[in-house]
Formats: sequence, structure tokens, C-alpha cells
Amino acid sequence: MIRTKVIETLTLAIVSLAASTIAYGQIPVTLVNFDIANGDFPYFGSLVQATNGYLYGATYEGGANSYGTIFKMTPAGALTTLHSFGVTEGILPDGPMVQAGNGDLYGTTWEGGTDGYGTIFKITPGGVLTTLHSFDSTDGANASSGLIQATNGYLYGTTYYGGTINCGTIFRITPAGVFTSLHSFDLTDGCHTYAGLVQATNGYLYGTTYQGGTSSVCPDGCGTIFKITPAGVFTSVHSFDEKDGTYPYAALIQATDGNLYGSTTSGGAFGYGTIFQITPAGALTTLVAFAVLDGADPQASLLQATDGNLYGTTPSGGTSGNGTIFELTLAGVMTSLFSFDGTDGSSPFYALVEDTNGTLYGTTNLGGTTNDGTLFSLSLGLGPFIAARPASGAVGAAVKILGTHLTGATSVTFNGTAAAFTVASGSEITTTVPTGATTGNIQVVTPHGTLLSNVAFRVP
Repeated sequence: MIRTKVIETLTLAIVSLAASTIAYGQIPVTLVNFDIANGDFPYFGSLVQATNGYLYGATYEGGANSYGTIFKMTPAGALTTLHSFGVTEGILPDGPMVQAGNGDLYGTTWEGGTDGYGTIFKITPGGVLTTLHSFDSTDGANASSGLIQATNGYLYGTTYYGGTINCGTIFRITPAGVFTSLHSFDLTDGCHTYAGLVQATNGYLYGTTYQGGTSSVCPDGCGTIFKITPAGVFTSVHSFDEKDGTYPYAALIQATDGNLYGSTTSGGAFGYGTIFQITPAGALTTLVAFAVLDGADPQASLLQATDGNLYGTTPSGGTSGNGTIFELTLAGVMTSLFSFDGTDGSSPFYALVEDTNGTLYGTTNLGGTTNDGTLFSLSLGLGPFIAARPASGAVGAAVKILGTHLTGATSVTFNGTAAAFTVASGSEITTTVPTGATTGNIQVVTPHGTLLSNVAFRVP
């Protein structure tokens, strides 16, 4: 059954909130209007920039078979549909893809596959798709989380349903497709997770569940935050209680200050959701309570851009009720940057992504010329940078460096240690982690200037 997407219509009301300011004026540029043929409803799967320089994403429906698509797009907005899903390989792709160290992109579908409970797939940057695993409900069902690649090379994800009491599961899979179930939620430790995982610098994988936990304020719990070791040892970290938020959809991120940041879709001081900070040890602080005009019902993960600030979207609220884009400092000062009006998009569920050219990109689930969603860019004047694929590795490990205008690069260093390298294209450098490298930023010197990685490369 296709999951129904409900978008609430909120009554606009002016509510005072000291931690938030309204500063509309940043104007996104609409690059693509989806039209069913090229995709329909780009729901929860964030864009990902691959080492060939293209941005990749998925639409929940549309395409040749009406079951969703995978597309690639140039930074300028030229979109190519790479794949239209069919039932046996999985349908309704619903989570962000990740580019693994082998160069392939990995993702999940909500339904379809051998038993109808969804699949895990990989697709080459050129568009060749392979189904790696079909869920059978005992090992999980209906994955919307997408995947991450941990420092051990395994891919990890979650499912919304399935497992021992149908509350969802946590799993890992090798890039070749060997699948292992790690945990089944039991309601007391969480239930139903839309969100993917993030690996913190302490090695744990952190995530959220939409329901479950120890609070009795909400039916079946208000949601949780948990951590799990790569081997599968699970620990509950926090149970929401309405005052600090309810029903978290989004995955957590770890910012440069070492803390984890996330959001809840409702609850908080005004009932329209919150943004919170939580330490890896579990101390939670509510930073923002949404108040409709500054956004409502946040469901997308946050992005820490190269200026150090966090950026995100809400699918509801704003001046027209069609959702917003906002900025948040690590100290908790939020500014609403833009309010969608429907013609330029509506209901942005995807997280924003920062291209290595410094521009932010995102999608809206609805709105645009045919109300099938849009794809947009937002320039905030941020400079170019580089990113490593994967973002960690031992000495001797192969690494691909993604960037813009890399042709003619003269040096590559890992936290100051020089590495041998090859310029594969204007957007990709291939290298290996050099002897003596330690955790820190990668630096590339090009004719256009010196570029730094957006996050520290981890050397175990």
C-alpha cells in the first residue's frame, strides 16, 4: 500500500519567541519542476553529491512505471532520469542515498521486492541498478531511513515496521549485499523510525524513533534517541516527553562542537516542533520551539554548512503555510530565511545539501508548476570546499576527494601530511591515506586557490 502523505494546514498566528527572528529575503532559484514523467513527490531522500560532480536524488512516485525514480542533476539544474522503479526491484524510494567508498550509490525503497516489504539497492553513477536485499518483515519492513557507511565499511540503516513486534529494526549490510539484523525495537526502547543513523566521533551510531520510549504523555510513547555500536549493542539515550518535543522524524547530525543536533515534528512550547542539542552522553537542551511564522513541523535533518551554522527546512508554516528555510547558530539563534508560497515549491521534506561549489540545494515535495515538487538552489555566498569519500580510513586506504575545479591540483595533504594523488577529473582526485596521517582536515592546493575539507577526515 502506498503510504499516504498528509500535509497539515496550519493556522498562521504571530507568536513571540525570543530565540527566533524573521528575516525573509534569501531567494532560492527553482531549477527543476517535477512533472510525473521525470518524477513526482521528492519526499524524504536528501540529495547527495557524487564524485563525478553530479547531484543524485530520488522521487517517491512518478517515472515510467509511476513507482518512483532516481535522477542526477548538474549543479546548474540539468536533470536526467536514470532509473524508473518496478515492483520486483522495489518501489517508492523514500530515503537519502549514500555514495560508498566503491563509488556506487546505495538506497532503500518503502515497498516492493520479493515479499513486498521494501528493498535495499545499489546503483552505479551511470544508472545500473542492482537489488541487494528484499525485506521479509522478520528482518524489517518499509525502510525510509536511507543508509550510511560507517568507518568499518559496512552500510547501516533502519526500518519503520517489521522485527519482533513490528516496531522496526536496525540492520547492516556489506557493499556486496550480505545482510545482518542488529536490533528489533520493542516499544519501550523506541518504535517506528523514519530517520537514518549518524556515526559520531566516539564510534557509536545514533538515531531517533518516531514513537516509543518511557514517557506516558503520548500514546505509544513520544519518541526516543538511541545509540548502537557497529557490532549491535543497543542503548537508549533519551525519551521525549512533549515539553522537549514529540515524534522526531529526522536523523541526527554531529556538528563541529561535538554535540548532536536534531528536531521533533511537534511538541515544545507552542506545539509546532523543536530543535534540540544533545551531547553524546545524553544531556538534551531544547534550542528552538517553532511558532508557525518561523516554520512548523520540521521533518528534515539539519545541515552544518561550511560557515559553521546549521540550515534546515520545515514543510509547514511560514508566511503562506507552505514551509520555510531557516538558519540556526550553534548557540541556538534561529533566523527564518525564506517562506515558500506554492508557486516556487511547497512542503520541503528533504534535507538541504551543500555542494562543493558552496551552494545549497534542496527539494520541495509539492508545489511548482504542476504541484509535483521542485528542486532548488540557494546561494548564501559560501566558498568552495572539498569532501572525502569515505570520510575516514586507515593508512593505505583508498580515498576519493570530491570538489570543484580540481584540475591542475599541485598538492594533497591529510592534516599536514603529504599524499600521492591523481587528478581523475575536474571534480575528483584519487589518493590513499599517507603514512603518518592523523585525524584532521584534508587540504588541496589548486590553481584557483587552497581548498579544505568540510569535516575532519578520521584516521583510526
